[in-house]
Amino acid sequence: MSLIDTAQQPVAPSTAAPATSVRRRARRSTGGSIPVVLAGVVLALFVVAAVAPALLAPYGYDEVNPQKILAAPSAEHVFGTDENGRDVLSRIVHGAANSLLLGFGAVAIALVGGTLLGLSAALGNRVTSSLLMRIVDVGLAFPEMLLALVLIAVAGPGPRNALIAIGIATIPSYARVIRAQTLGVRGSSYVEAAHALGLRPAQVLVRHVLPNAVRPLIVIATIGVGTATLAGAALSFIGLGVSPPTPEWGSMLSTARTFIQQAWWYGAFPGLAITALVVSTSVLGRALQARFEGRTA
Repeated sequence: MSLIDTAQQPVAPSTAAPATSVRRRARRSTGGSIPVVLAGVVLALFVVAAVAPALLAPYGYDEVNPQKILAAPSAEHVFGTDENGRDVLSRIVHGAANSLLLGFGAVAIALVGGTLLGLSAALGNRVTSSLLMRIVDVGLAFPEMLLALVLIAVAGPGPRNALIAIGIATIPSYARVIRAQTLGVRGSSYVEAAHALGLRPAQVLVRHVLPNAVRPLIVIATIGVGTATLAGAALSFIGLGVSPPTPEWGSMLSTARTFIQQAWWYGAFPGLAITALVVSTSVLGRALQARFEGRTA
């Protein structure tokens, strides 16, 4: 057979490479979804614990049993008991509401304040934008936890002030992101087309600029829930947030320090709850980021 005859022979399409690529993508997608599903389940459990603690808590959070003081984990008390004979698992479940309130509440304040400040800086005149960004720069110059401590020192300790302080301390980070996104979206072709079609500036802002500008904030806010909860637990740990006997993970850790050698479980399980929340929100945030960027997590 000549070379010409060989060249004219139909060549069967190779399916090995595409099939291998499809299998590789499937494995990568499946492997990436397992941590996301687990993170979602963990976060859902915490939300259920916060909304309906009676479904998960075997005892009341203030139910005292003098005969079970600092009892080790057992079938009766899965996470053991504290110095008053109270069930640690029940207090963790009931404490989820106070801990998550700090996280979600602070993120809500940061979202609203950061969005308003960032939009004003991006859409305002030169003087307004410069002034607002100097305020943001001053806020970013301080660590968020330090800024929260300063605000609490002015307003006084307590769970409400701790929530507000954490939210205000994180506003500059959100404002900088929303300003950068707004400036990028404002110069896009579809925004210019909307103006050319005669839409009012307010309509363009609500329909086109704002939905696209706040998309990165969804990722930041998801991760920020865990970070804000951790900050709230830290404030409660040093006595500036939720105070005992109200159940809250940070205050439980603070009290457990005294009994760390006698009852390791007392501080271990509230610490694991905080860790699980931070890790799960981080995994979900990274998954959302990957989804927005059009890639696998």
